[in-house]
Amino acid sequence: QVQLVESGGRLVQAGGSLRLSCTASGGAFSRTGMGWFRQAPGKERDFVASISSGRSTFYANSVKGRFTISRENAKNAVYLQMNSLKFEDTDVYYCAAASTGWASQTSYEYAYWGLGTQVTVSS
Repeated sequence: QVQLVESGGRLVQAGGSLRLSCTASGGAFSRTGMGWFRQAPGKERDFVASISSGRSTFYANSVKGRFTISRENAKNAVYLQMNSLKFEDTDVYYCAAASTGWASQTSYEYAYWGLGTQVTVSS
């Protein structure tokens, strides 16, 4: 059983930066694909970024060039550096762990989820 805990979400002004962190316990983290998704109330959970066990990375078009996903296997952690934040980046951000090492862009391929961290960007 893998448990994920996100942190780092807060209120920030448009144009600012945030770094989200996700710490995993249980499982074989270094062999696990990890992803970040986001969701607004009443909407579907959308893909943001993912990183494979081999450190291949993928991004949604809406965040490409602004967000960077990285992982630190020694700390069982994955990060999402968010720069040039926009009002429309306001959402609850969820960390997810896949059942394989692949960095999927679809939510149903992730077996474990954190509880989320709120990011609010003021315009």
